[in-house]
Amino acid sequence: MSNVDAQELAKFSDLAHKWWDPDSEFRPLHEINPLRLGWIEQCAGPLTGRRVVDIGCGGGILAESMARQGADVLGIDLAERSLKVAQLHAMEAGVASLRYREIAAEALAVEQPGLFDVVTCMEMMEHVPDPASIVQACATLAKPGGWVFFSTIHRQPKAFLHAILGAEYLLGLLPRGTHEYARFIRPSELARWCRYSGLDLQHTRGMGYNPLTRRYQLNADTSVNYLVACRKAAI
Repeated sequence: MSNVDAQELAKFSDLAHKWWDPDSEFRPLHEINPLRLGWIEQCAGPLTGRRVVDIGCGGGILAESMARQGADVLGIDLAERSLKVAQLHAMEAGVASLRYREIAAEALAVEQPGLFDVVTCMEMMEHVPDPASIVQACATLAKPGGWVFFSTIHRQPKAFLHAILGAEYLLGLLPRGTHEYARFIRPSELARWCRYSGLDLQHTRGMGYNPLTRRYQLNADTSVNYLVACRKAAI
């Protein structure tokens, strides 16, 4: 529990009842989720029958979509209210191959090392004090040959303009204060943590937003939002 920011937990707990409202503060997550899911399957292959853990699952938007693809999914988070919303939505939707637990990534890594075919940690690392610890936990959780996926925000001036000034203050896509610039992560930093954790970086993609069409798309520009696919070495 040391790698947690109480203010960040409180922030997302206060918004927990809005997780599944596509017109709420979580609208961007609903809109980018098909892109995230498609990219995961493009890299790792079909999720049917695969054992998956979603780190920092929040209200379960990505976790539930992976379960709908046939994966056996465990979503974990430390925000109790968000997990309750996720559990209720899964129950109402009749998604059986989906479980949720209130547990830290590091604790789960000690409990269940090397048990997951796919590990996802999306839009989460920029909200914790020690993101390198999360990367190590994700690597530990993955099976040899398993896939690990991250998404986060580049720490450089363009990202400050787009992700904070643009998304939070000008366009109102996110609540003000959602992100803190100092916690953004450079791709070189994430790549270094992955190497130290025994992960081989396979693919990197950027994610952009067009304010005119109001649509997100994956592209080659990693200067703001970006996604990374890694693979744990096979024995």
